[in-house]
Amino acid sequence: MSLHKILEALEEEYWHNDTVSIKPLRTMDDLIYAGYDCRLTEEQKDLVSPFWFTIGRAYLFPEDHYPCVIYNERSEAIGFINLCKYIGDNASSWSFYIDKDHQGKGYGKSTAALAVDILKRVAPDMPIKLSAEQSNVKAQRLYASLGFLKSDELDGDDLVYVL
Repeated sequence: MSLHKILEALEEEYWHNDTVSIKPLRTMDDLIYAGYDCRLTEEQKDLVSPFWFTIGRAYLFPEDHYPCVIYNERSEAIGFINLCKYIGDNASSWSFYIDKDHQGKGYGKSTAALAVDILKRVAPDMPIKLSAEQSNVKAQRLYASLGFLKSDELDGDDLVYVL
C-alpha cells in the first residue's frame, strides 16, 4: 500500500498534539495559503524546497506524497508540510516550513514531533530521513533535538539525518 493511502487511512485523532494539527491540502484555499500566503524570511527561501517544487512532486508521484497545511491551537493556518517517501530509499521523510509571522513560538518543533509520531505510527519499522542544507543550522539543531542522527550520507550537498 502506498504511503499516501496509509496516511489517508490514519484516524483523525493522530493528526494533532497540544500545539499544532496537520490537515491534508484539499481545497483551493489550502493551495493558495500554502503556495502564496505562507511566507518565509528572505534567508530561509534558499534553505527549503520551494512550494512549487514540492507540490509538483506530489502531483507527479501522488502515491509517495501527502501535502498538508499546519494549523495552530487556534485553528489558524501557520505552515505547510509534505509527508513523503524519501527518494531512492525505503524511508519516509517530510519537508515543511512555518510562516515567518508564526516562527519562534515552538510551532516548528511541535510540527516536527507530530510528523515523527505520524510517520512512526503508520510505518514503525521504516526509518525517517531528512535532509538539511549545510548552512541550515536551525534545522540541524531541530532534528538532533528530536533524536535524529547525522549520517555519513549526503543528498547532493545536503546533510542527511536519520531516525
